[in-house]
Amino acid sequence: MIRSVFFVSDSTGVTAEGLGNSLLSQFGDITFRKNTEPYIDELDKAAALVDRINQAAEEDGQSPIIIDTIVNDDIRKIIAASKGFTIDIFGSFLAPLEQELGTHSSYSVGKSRPHAESEAYSNRMQAVHYALDADDGAKLNQYESADIILFGVSRSGKTPTCLYLGLQYGIYAANYPITEEDLESNQLPRALRAHKDKLFGLTIDPGRLSAIRQERRANSRYSSLIQCEDEVRQAEMMLRKHGITSINTTHFSVEEIAARILSETHISRRT
Repeated sequence: MIRSVFFVSDSTGVTAEGLGNSLLSQFGDITFRKNTEPYIDELDKAAALVDRINQAAEEDGQSPIIIDTIVNDDIRKIIAASKGFTIDIFGSFLAPLEQELGTHSSYSVGKSRPHAESEAYSNRMQAVHYALDADDGAKLNQYESADIILFGVSRSGKTPTCLYLGLQYGIYAANYPITEEDLESNQLPRALRAHKDKLFGLTIDPGRLSAIRQERRANSRYSSLIQCEDEVRQAEMMLRKHGITSINTTHFSVEEIAARILSETHISRRT
């Protein structure tokens, strides 16, 4: 089955898309044709969107799913009159929350969007820059500033996880790749010994690692299954020897890896 989906927002669409994708992920047997429609903040934009939604309904022969975070009541009414099935996120939750809090919402557009001047936004941007600077063992002299140092074999998910931790949570995350020399010695690299309490290991199933490396260097020793099996085995031995907490990233998204790291380490977020 294929269903059209419209994530609609009067701001960036990040909230509608994030919550919507979480809901849709529970229906694995359906293919969703997704459309993100940000900045639907005027009546004529809403009317034009309704035309596209109705066209999709005609082409599909069934109602498109509309997941919206529209604040303006007039715009919400226009979208609700389309041929789509509407899930109004703000409309569903603001009214009962107003009743519980005993006050009215400000109904302000873009409240979930960070402002460039805010401290939290600044923290996140600085953390992203830090992750880029300290990527793949670079700038070891900056490890004193790290909240966490991800440690694992090449292509085990270190870089994207560091960037996500920075962008989403403002966490200063560095990463260091375990080299063949490190594996042969089974000792922590000298640069990491003073920061052992910040180390967190990422491991991965050898078959998955080989597939990922094939995309980068096909038919090479680096991507061969034998090499991947050997590296993962030795890396896991090193992590156990030095008592470094680790997780296997094979079946987890970057978001899930980051959440599990935070759950294990209890690092404070800067957001």
